[in-house]
Amino acid sequence: MNEAVNRDLAKVMFTNEQIQEAVKRIAAEITRDFSTYSNSGKKLMLVGILKGSVIFMADLMREIDLPLTVDFMKASSYGSGTKSSGMVNVTLDLKYENLSDYNVVVIEDIIDSGNTLAFLLGYIKDKGANSVKLCALLDKPSRRTVNIDIDYCGMSIPDEFVVGYGLDYDERYRNLPYIGVLKPEVYE
Repeated sequence: MNEAVNRDLAKVMFTNEQIQEAVKRIAAEITRDFSTYSNSGKKLMLVGILKGSVIFMADLMREIDLPLTVDFMKASSYGSGTKSSGMVNVTLDLKYENLSDYNVVVIEDIIDSGNTLAFLLGYIKDKGANSVKLCALLDKPSRRTVNIDIDYCGMSIPDEFVVGYGLDYDERYRNLPYIGVLKPEVYE
């Protein structure tokens, strides 16, 4: 990566190798858990939450050893700065209104407050999904404001501002092959 990007980072939190180990572990768990559904006629659908989940979901789906479909959602939470107002607006919805033929695994890059994900999980359940599970690469439990269960989790992290591997600050740093901690002077 270029020197300017490296100057913006306080440290590398997870190398690409560590991330790929987590991806393979999670994929094996999903494969194990949903292989029992393969004879039930229910299809496995991964739903990526844009934009941050794209890299994680691409790597994850290649490691899952089951037939699956993919779709994407995008949601925004209105509020100023890093504070959510609690109002969630779905700006890109799923292709299907009725999900009764699907077991859905929602793929997210990072979960902190959990507000948007709690809304989206309920939204998908209301579309009739056979089951809805949550998968996140990173969990930041110290920032949680709602009770939310993560069924598949890569790593828990402290309350630090992380970028890379899909995570961004102001649409930058998503393409880093690792996850790094952004220096506070960059975003304050």
